[in-house]
Amino acid sequence: MKFLIHVTCGIESPSKAAMAFLVAKTAIESGHKVSMFLAADSVQLLRPAVIESMVGLGTGAMKDHVAAISAAGAEIYVSGLSAKTRGLCKDDIKGIEITVAMPDVLVKAAAEADRVLCY
Repeated sequence: MKFLIHVTCGIESPSKAAMAFLVAKTAIESGHKVSMFLAADSVQLLRPAVIESMVGLGTGAMKDHVAAISAAGAEIYVSGLSAKTRGLCKDDIKGIEITVAMPDVLVKAAAEADRVLCY
């Protein structure tokens, strides 16, 4: 099965944000194909300091989830508009392969997914 995980929550909601990454990691470990699209405040989650320090209540450490998702080669899209307005550029993101994308990519990914989960 192909999952799209669309994330819009950010550092203001660490448990919910970590849950999105935990679910992505779990789907990958269960043999499913996963892509993620981070938009709005969620783009801040990819800052190295956030990945290193964020731990959700009952949802685990972001660094563990991100490492597993990256190692599996999951496609991670980052909203170009959201990143730009929050001062985040591709060079700020370390050790994670991302694709900067516009809303048309989100629409296409959602249309191609078997399931879309939103956090």
